[in-house]
Amino acid sequence: MPGTRALLFDVFGTLVDWRSSLVEQAAEVGSRTGVVADWPAVVDDWRRAYQPALDRVRGGSVWQDLDAVQRETLGDVLHRHGCVLPVEERETLVRAWRRLRPWPDTRVGLQRLRRRFHTATLSNGHVDLLVDLFRFADLRVDAILSAQLFSSYKPDPLVYSAGAALLGCEPGQAAMVAAHAGDLVAAARVGLRPIFVSRPGEWGDGGGEPPVGLPDLVVVENLQELADVLGC
Repeated sequence: MPGTRALLFDVFGTLVDWRSSLVEQAAEVGSRTGVVADWPAVVDDWRRAYQPALDRVRGGSVWQDLDAVQRETLGDVLHRHGCVLPVEERETLVRAWRRLRPWPDTRVGLQRLRRRFHTATLSNGHVDLLVDLFRFADLRVDAILSAQLFSSYKPDPLVYSAGAALLGCEPGQAAMVAAHAGDLVAAARVGLRPIFVSRPGEWGDGGGEPPVGLPDLVVVENLQELADVLGC
């Protein structure tokens, strides 16, 4: 990838294992409160509500940070599953997005990639959440960039182009690293180079497929392989 100066990383699913982390913490809440539920199903439905809620914000609703969005969608999901949790325990689940385990290759992979490239998050998580998460997971990048900085959410084209610009890059000098095809398609539309990281365990029973039709798409199994491919 000649001319690439910066790598921008999606976070949820790409760098950290949101599902098993949230299922574990939800089960702990259920045990503590005596609420019995199919917690994997609750977590999956909560995650499915994520993007439609962000799309409503992009469609003109008042911007809210991810905590506020997750708080609202969690209430709806718990109601559909017949779960009644105290307010403080619902807040525990909202805050659980700050305590997600990294994938086994993430920490070392980021360290290797930083040797050669500027590295930054480009996430729908807001800055406060991301700082807490990276401290919890002991992950390091050169900059914490968030859609919050642009009062929007991915896949708004502005998020990608402005994210690259904040690192002093033209779009073609930055690559988007993600486990989600839609993220990479949107990034490529404004000129960022697409890198797909396979995360087959993201949803527990199989991850997403790489996008089709993107020129110069790089596909890797993990960040260690990406570091090998990029000579780090």
